[in-house]
Amino acid sequence: MLNASYWLTNIRLEQGYVIEDGQVAGTNTKVCHLRIDGDKISEVVGADIELQSQLPKYDCKELLMLPSFEEAHIHLDKTYFDGPWRAVKPASSVFERIEEEKVLLPKLLPMARQQAESILTLIQGFGATHVRSHCNIEPVSGLQRLEATVQALNAFAGKISSEIVAFPQHGLLRSDSVQLVKQSLVEGATFVGGVDPYTVDGDIEKSLQTMVELAVMSNAGIDIHLHDGKEAGKKTLTRLADLTEEAGLQGKVTVSHAFWFAGAQQQEAEEVAKRMASLGMTIASTVPIGRMMMPLPMLHSQGVKVKLATDSLTDHWSPFGNGDQLEKAGRYAELYGCNDELALSQSLRFITGGLTPLDPKGEQVWPKVGDTASFVLLHASCSAEAVARRAQRQAVWYEGRLVSGSITNRDL
Repeated sequence: MLNASYWLTNIRLEQGYVIEDGQVAGTNTKVCHLRIDGDKISEVVGADIELQSQLPKYDCKELLMLPSFEEAHIHLDKTYFDGPWRAVKPASSVFERIEEEKVLLPKLLPMARQQAESILTLIQGFGATHVRSHCNIEPVSGLQRLEATVQALNAFAGKISSEIVAFPQHGLLRSDSVQLVKQSLVEGATFVGGVDPYTVDGDIEKSLQTMVELAVMSNAGIDIHLHDGKEAGKKTLTRLADLTEEAGLQGKVTVSHAFWFAGAQQQEAEEVAKRMASLGMTIASTVPIGRMMMPLPMLHSQGVKVKLATDSLTDHWSPFGNGDQLEKAGRYAELYGCNDELALSQSLRFITGGLTPLDPKGEQVWPKVGDTASFVLLHASCSAEAVARRAQRQAVWYEGRLVSGSITNRDL
């Protein structure tokens, strides 16, 4: 266990960009010593300065330090992870999949807490110190999956921060889950969820109005799954924006997936993006490939908060997902042509809640004295290499505590 105050020595920090012919050609770094006091970084000095301090010192062997990662959308409560391999069964519609889920969920429940804890261990090892989990709230499960999720997160108290979305997978209205969602907001959930108000609930206006009422009543945020495209998708997005403004929920609304953007005309998409940005709305995306490729760079350029996420980590909806946020940042970079040093290093912001060691102009903005000591140490020379090469993680800190990995031969 680390002391409340200690030094981490020989840590590699980014200092600025190397400019050649007016372009970013590399990243300058410096090996430094950091003093941690409690949950804060309290001092940063160059490694050329000999420390006179009597505090414990831990040698980080010139590993690169980056802000720790944020898992913006995952389902901890229903998964095949840490169990026997199963691929997805074919289903002709979301309703057929829901019917399958009704039978499957009670069978998965006994393992829910253990599997959630296994996923938390996995994503923490990859560098995540914050997680937003969507948790099934519907008549089949009641609040049992919420209970398992809360227990799993409580087991990680002091290791990871968390949010829980009350997710009515079978339809907020369709499965008559309004009271269950309301109760879940008393018992641990912090966000009101929803799914496809047009396709699943069959009533965009009533579905969205109900979500907003629940959010306002419970002083909660909203995080809605939106797969609908075409006119239904656009109407849902624009109406949600209007309701966000009317209810004073600016900065508290996330649209997960938002697949309408994948098929929308550019001008139309930009107009909706600007409206969302003006209200502080966020889009959480798995960086889909294929026909659902999202215009994520455009959304970011218009001011929408874009966060990358895992979603399913092998379950009956999808066999894919590995829980590695740095892998997501790397996929983003590959998909959108972020091949150069500047674009690669700035791609990191989509998995850190917006933090990057250097801003786009090359000014060092992290870490600073007073910053929370939540970070990851990696085997890389700079952010750009870490993203492009999906660099190996060595150790993860959360609020001054080593929570995953190690930097010495013995456990700290």
